[in-house]
Amino acid sequence: MSTKVVMEALSPTMEEGRVVEWKKQEGEAVAVGDVLAEVETDKAVMELVARAAGTMLKHVVAAGATVPVSELVAVIGEPGEAVEAGGNGKKAEGRKDGKPDAPAAAEPAKPAPAKPDSAKTEAPTPGAPAPGTQPTADRENRPTSMPPAPPAAAATEGGRVKASPLARKIAAERGLDLQGVAGSGPQGRIVQRDLAALSARPASAAAAPQVPAFRPIPAGEPFADVPLTQIRKTIARRLAQSLGPVPTFYLTIEVDMERVAEAREALNAAGQGKISFNDITIKAVALALRQHPACNAWWQDDHIRYWNEVHVSMAVAIEDGLITPVIRHADQKGLRQIAAESKDLAGRARERKLAPEEYTGGTFSVSNLGMLDIEEFTAIINPPEAGIIAIGRIAEKPVVHEGTIVPRKRMRLTMSCDHRVIDGATGAQFLQTLKGMLENPLALVW
Repeated sequence: MSTKVVMEALSPTMEEGRVVEWKKQEGEAVAVGDVLAEVETDKAVMELVARAAGTMLKHVVAAGATVPVSELVAVIGEPGEAVEAGGNGKKAEGRKDGKPDAPAAAEPAKPAPAKPDSAKTEAPTPGAPAPGTQPTADRENRPTSMPPAPPAAAATEGGRVKASPLARKIAAERGLDLQGVAGSGPQGRIVQRDLAALSARPASAAAAPQVPAFRPIPAGEPFADVPLTQIRKTIARRLAQSLGPVPTFYLTIEVDMERVAEAREALNAAGQGKISFNDITIKAVALALRQHPACNAWWQDDHIRYWNEVHVSMAVAIEDGLITPVIRHADQKGLRQIAAESKDLAGRARERKLAPEEYTGGTFSVSNLGMLDIEEFTAIINPPEAGIIAIGRIAEKPVVHEGTIVPRKRMRLTMSCDHRVIDGATGAQFLQTLKGMLENPLALVW
């Protein structure tokens, strides 16, 4: 009896996926939990795994094809079983009366929601940390995966560590040793989520900001049409969703960064990892949100959700656009912890290796173009969040300080506010608190 393989919703916002590469070819044996294909979602490249054992009878779509969620992509069945054009399998030998068996297809079992990594026990489940407070839409679109087995010692097969192809690829790229890693996949197999707790590649490899790449027009051609990637489709849809119905206003404030610059220099001179101005700003934003919970909120159509937890999303430029990894409980983390986590998340975001729970569930966002010499800009709100801070460059300007005109390091912050949630005075008070923390950095360690 054949089993239909459908395009699964591998991320909370996924509506369609592109088959990047088939890992199981037609005629190959398939075991439950085997990686059938790599699929590009709206945010990352993820694995489509087998829900039934048998033989890969047919690829219904070719590599490179884009398929809506729940549509048929392949058929798994018994060796020798024929497959109709529509993807239904049938026994080649037929019944005793010479008629073929009626097509039969077992629907793949519904997977349970993915659990967060054990190394991130403080992190909420994808889309909403607090139990019982997750939006209905998020619950319905929560990413699915095989229910993880209890962690066990790294399983081996013939002396070789058992790991998924994607896990091996990530480990090779980041220089990770899979020996001794507890696998949570089928039969103790190491999968992508098991690598989250391991040390990431050196920070220098992902430190430089990345600008989305431009694909050159072929010589002799007047123009080139490039199909939209899944992430670019999502960006376009989300921008229309934000700028259309969200009544947005903007508040800009200028901050004296002299004392922050001195504090950062002293911290970095002490070693134990580098701290950026962006890391310091994220920490200050998180602490300011604790004091102004009216800004730490989601618009939910018929109600406003005010969060007790602070999860700061940071915009990261990648080749096809941008993604917003989340630093969870940022108000409770030290600067060095935020610095290490932001570098790791940004590096894996550019490699399209983030798990869905690592880029969903933010309560407020920051976007920084200061490293690209942009003095001031306005950022677009990431719904359902109600606000985002746009960080400009730090530049020396002549200002009056203690009665004298002197050069001082200054930085402009612009806050985009959803007026349905945040009023002008509310946003202004939040920025005043944020400014005070950055101009008196000792407030960041209280």
